[in-house]
Amino acid sequence: MGFMASEEIRTGTSTPARPARPARGSAAAEPPGGTTTGEPATASVTGSAKSASTRAWTTRLVTVGIVLTALNLRPAITSLGALLEEVRDGLGMSGSVAGLLTSVPPLCFAVFGVMAPRLARRFGPGAVVCAGMAAIAAGLVVRPYVGNTAAFLAASALALMGIAVSNVLMPVIVKRFFPDRVGSMTGLYSMALALGTSTAAAVTVPMTEALGGNWQSGLVVWAALGAVAVLPWIPVIRARGADDAGGGASGQPETQAGAGAGAGAAGAGEAGTAGAKEAGSGGLRVARSRTAWALAVFFGLQATAAYITMGWMPQIFRDAGVPAGAAGLLLAVIMVMGVPLAFVIPRLASRLPHQGPIAIVLGVCGLVGYAGLYLAPAGGAWVWAVLLGISNCAFPLALTMVGMRARTGAGVAQLSAFAQSTGYLISIPGPLLVGVLYQHSGGWGLPLAFMAALMIPQTVMGVLAGRDRTVEDEAAAG
Repeated sequence: MGFMASEEIRTGTSTPARPARPARGSAAAEPPGGTTTGEPATASVTGSAKSASTRAWTTRLVTVGIVLTALNLRPAITSLGALLEEVRDGLGMSGSVAGLLTSVPPLCFAVFGVMAPRLARRFGPGAVVCAGMAAIAAGLVVRPYVGNTAAFLAASALALMGIAVSNVLMPVIVKRFFPDRVGSMTGLYSMALALGTSTAAAVTVPMTEALGGNWQSGLVVWAALGAVAVLPWIPVIRARGADDAGGGASGQPETQAGAGAGAGAAGAGEAGTAGAKEAGSGGLRVARSRTAWALAVFFGLQATAAYITMGWMPQIFRDAGVPAGAAGLLLAVIMVMGVPLAFVIPRLASRLPHQGPIAIVLGVCGLVGYAGLYLAPAGGAWVWAVLLGISNCAFPLALTMVGMRARTGAGVAQLSAFAQSTGYLISIPGPLLVGVLYQHSGGWGLPLAFMAALMIPQTVMGVLAGRDRTVEDEAAAG
């Protein structure tokens, strides 16, 4: 718990108190050469300089950790998709089990994501994310060599568990370390996440061929990225131990320290502090907030669109007559659009009092893209890919709103867990239902109509979630 308090100190939301200047003519006003005031003043200045240096060093480490963590949040999924046929042949996996793999990631995110706030309160979010990166590395090392389908799914679940807790805690870490830069830092890690997603999808097959054509080698190589992401968090965890041993502010209960710093960052005054204490103690009932539910449904519908895109979009293009190689590139275009826009959208969203207009623009892009796929799937394929890539950037918008719809770090943790866990549960049936509609209708008209129809409630929920209010206020009023 002490780590949570020490993190709040490092955010820069509180500055060391300056020693009061002695009144003229008082006994404390010694000449410059006196030792009574000279040594304490020197010690104070030296201590302040060391404290500032420590904060800057920790902030740089956390920034590197955030970027490396974000890079690891999707390769476990997209690298498997690129080699799914080879994995099926190698493990003798049935078609039905392979189809279920498209729904395993959101299921794991929903189940394991709810554990993240409790673990963060016990060990600190940095320690939990560090453990999550270790779990990703371990799962990716083991799963290519287990030799049977059940063990392969279990190893995948270990990696997905690490991804799930890190998914939830990334907005929390941003809120704690960068309370005045939520938009830009959310954009940074959203951009890194999109880069990791598209890179794994694009290079896994060529890298497998370069490593001798063995699918195990093509999958296991991504474990190295997870191992590297562990490293920047280790000094942060050690700093927690040093702060705990030294006592002081970091030894305070997490709920009190987190409440004071979180409320100070939000400028919420005494009411904000009380709300933060309630959130830190688990007393915040997020489910009472309409904004929390709107955000959860918005998150779930955008996740549905994303997993449908990753699972089915290449097949849609191929069935329209687009060559297989070009279909893969079109999927890469959709994913790559998230790299620049994932940085721009959160920065823009954090400057607006209402994020609803952004949700509307993204929804319109999705509707036009799906209409284009129905009317001219091959002729305008590149245009539709760009539009759908823009629409898929609802993910960084949702993450930004998670950080903005709660006043405190503890509130962000609970809102993030609620929105992501509920949202991923909502997204589980989508890819399977698209496959059923495709099989029974014999074409893509009905599935595309279904995907377009989902864009309407997604846009409405984005407008509702984008209103300028906090879940703490709504839960208290409810």
